[in-house]
Parts: sequence; structure tokens; C-alpha cells
Amino acid sequence: MIRDQKGGLFASVIDWYIARKVRTSFRGVWVRGTLPSSSNGLIAYLNHSSFWDGFIAHQLGKLAGWDAYALMEEENLAKYRFHTRIGAFSVRRGDARSAVETLRYAKSVLARPNAAVVIFPQGEIRAGQGPLGSFSRGLEVLARSSKKLSVPIAIRYAFLEHEHPDVLIDVGTPHAPGDLAAYEAGLNDVYAKVMQARSTEGFTLRIKGRSGVQDRWDSVRRLPTETQESPAQPAAQP
Repeated sequence: MIRDQKGGLFASVIDWYIARKVRTSFRGVWVRGTLPSSSNGLIAYLNHSSFWDGFIAHQLGKLAGWDAYALMEEENLAKYRFHTRIGAFSVRRGDARSAVETLRYAKSVLARPNAAVVIFPQGEIRAGQGPLGSFSRGLEVLARSSKKLSVPIAIRYAFLEHEHPDVLIDVGTPHAPGDLAAYEAGLNDVYAKVMQARSTEGFTLRIKGRSGVQDRWDSVRRLPTETQESPAQPAAQP
């Protein structure tokens, strides 16, 4: 497996790049619910519908104050190894021995101070608005063996009332380890809620992104429109 190599100057550069990329690609990142503390270790499990998911999860970790790590498919991590600098480590899908090694490593990561491990239990990108499908059992095994709380988090990318897309994030309730069906139900619940949103009402803007024509026009409309009358000119003398 490929282990994380988190930290260093290069990690700071990647942090800056990801933050800039998110701010310049979306109107904003909106969160509903409370991002829990990872002071005792935390597993965050998210739906996987887009290339952007890893970047958004990284930003969530920053917002929450987590020392965040993420599980990534080994073939992809080998291609983009710079992700190890921001906490990515690998699993080889379909390889039982690799899965055991990765689970042991993930458990050791969760023992680090303030650590949170981000998992996309669908195992691959699945776009669409239907049910999330079956999850990898590794999520349940890791939670039970580490005895850490888990929190379901749903991500949605949506064009709402703006020319640029918004990122809507629904944070569920942290829960103790349970069976896989409980994890599937937990994430499907918050996913259904975020998919039902028709505006950003009820969400809090946590990362401000791009402004658009509407924002600039509203700024112009707020400019003072009243002008002072010029003082009367004295009448001309005959």
C-alpha cells in the first residue's frame, strides 16, 4: 500500500491550490449541521459523485479543524502521489490482503491526535440522484475495530439562484460503530435531505467563492442615487 506523507512545504502549496481552486470554481460552499470534533478520532463517510469530492472533503477538514486523512484507490494515488502530502493513503480494491493492511494502517492513523479519516464507501464515483447503492464493508470493520465515532456527510453540486454552482453539504449526526446497514441508512438519509434543497436557505456559507453578474449588479443598485441640488445662482444684474 501507499502510506501518507503528510506535511512539509509542498503540502502548504497543495493546501493553497485546493482552496483557490474551490473559491474560483463555485459561488460558495454551504454547510447545514455541525461538523463534529475529531479530538478522540473520527471517521467521516461521504457520498462520491464527482471529481471535486476529494477537494471538498479536504476543505471540510480545514473548516472543522481536523487532522484529516483520506482513503484513496491505489491506482489513482499512484498516478497522483502528491495527494499523500495532504493525508491520502491507499487501498487496492479487490485485494483482500491489501484491504487488511490498509485497515490496520487506518486504525493506526485514527490513534493520532485529532485525526479524522475520510472514506467514500461507494468505492467509485456514482453520479445521479438515486439511492447510493451498496457500501464497502471496510467502513464497518474500521469503525468497529477502532471504536471511533462516525459521521455521515452528503455533498451536492447544484445550480440554484446563481450563475455559478454551489456546493451544498449536509452533516448528519455522529454515531457509534454499527452494522453496514446503519451506515447505508445514515448516509442515504442526509443525502436525501441535501438533494431536496431548492435554495441555500438553512445552510451557512462557510467558504465564499466567485461573484457573478447578479452580485455586481446588486452592488451597483446599492450605490447612492440621490444627488444634491445645486445652489441657486444669483439673478443677473441689469
